[in-house]
Amino acid sequence: MLSQNIIMADDDADDRFLVQAAFEDNKINQKILLFEDGEQLLEHLYNQSTLGDTRFILLDLNMPKRDGREVLRTLKSNKELSKIPIIVFSTSKAPDDINSSYQLGANSYVVKPSSYEHLKEVIQKISDFWLDTAVSPY
Repeated sequence: MLSQNIIMADDDADDRFLVQAAFEDNKINQKILLFEDGEQLLEHLYNQSTLGDTRFILLDLNMPKRDGREVLRTLKSNKELSKIPIIVFSTSKAPDDINSSYQLGANSYVVKPSSYEHLKEVIQKISDFWLDTAVSPY
């Protein structure tokens, strides 16, 4: 199987660092590509030579330039890119954010944990499902 990447788009540098550390501490050996906003993420995906290189995307909702909602709308309206699973990973527990994310095509919605230990558990569960259980369309 090809080496596949996990992508995270989040404008908070601390969140990007902690998520990457949680993957490492859980010994999940996947390459993680980190982007500060939705525009960088979309630019990467449009310039990527093989779409099958991306296993899933962790997507923050509230980012500058292009927020998570715009990214979801764009990705899910693209025939090839729509196949990439998108996990909205946000601090928001607002029902409107959750509902709109699913309406825009999110594959799941996870509220960011408040402690590092809980973050490690959540990252392990996400990885167990999306890397070990779910079957990729690529």
